[in-house]
Amino acid sequence: MALVVVSPGPVKAQEAMPAPAVPEQVQVAPQAPPAVPDAPAAPGGAVSGSAQGGDRAAGAVSVVAPVDRALRFVRLGGPAIWAIAGVSVLALALILWKVWRLALMGAWAGGRRAQAAVALWSQGEEDRALAALRGRRTCRAVLIRAAMEARRDPSLDDAAAQSETERVARNLIARARSGLRPLELIATIAPLLGLLGTVLGMIAAFQALQEAGNRADPATLAGGIWEALLTTAAGMAVAIPASMALTWFESVVDRLRLEMEDAATRIFLRPVAGDTQAPRVRAAE
Repeated sequence: MALVVVSPGPVKAQEAMPAPAVPEQVQVAPQAPPAVPDAPAAPGGAVSGSAQGGDRAAGAVSVVAPVDRALRFVRLGGPAIWAIAGVSVLALALILWKVWRLALMGAWAGGRRAQAAVALWSQGEEDRALAALRGRRTCRAVLIRAAMEARRDPSLDDAAAQSETERVARNLIARARSGLRPLELIATIAPLLGLLGTVLGMIAAFQALQEAGNRADPATLAGGIWEALLTTAAGMAVAIPASMALTWFESVVDRLRLEMEDAATRIFLRPVAGDTQAPRVRAAE
């Protein structure tokens, strides 16, 4: 009888304990699925961000690399390379300024208006020829107008009119040739600066070889020589474009001079309409 009474107690306790555990497991289970769709989003964003960062880093490296090479080139060249760099900037400025100056003087305009004015003068239409050149500031127009006005001036004889025209032509040619001497000087001294830097670099290399004595390394001498030769290459790189630009500008100026001489000659070949030689003769006397 004692056994029958005691046994139901533990049975009830065992049945009551697991009962609350079941709902706790059921409540925890639905909380797991919401985290599943959010998981792939984070890695994707991280990958795209890292890819963009890598592209920006690659672009920065591609821009910085040439600058680093240029600075290393300047450091290896020494003081001579700095002088050559300054000369190169001056040469570029001179070339651009000269192109702009010749363009303002009408070097590449063709001179169609000036040729038409000379043709009108040859036909005897002096007033129309002068009117066609009024307000024109190109070198051809300025010279032709000066020659026409000198020819029509009654106080000047032929020799005086020609002298006045030559004076104006010399001034125009001098303006057209301005800036060519400095460019010629740059084309001359740039290779000399490069050669000077090479000689100084080779002197330093042989001094280092002498100080090394028996422990001299031929690789050290070779490295010093090629570093010294950088200045020669830089000087030639500046002198060659400067020489080409100088030759081109001189050819343009020579063509202008020939065209202006031809126009002035055509103006003086034709007598002025209504020209009376008496005033000119009296002015000459």
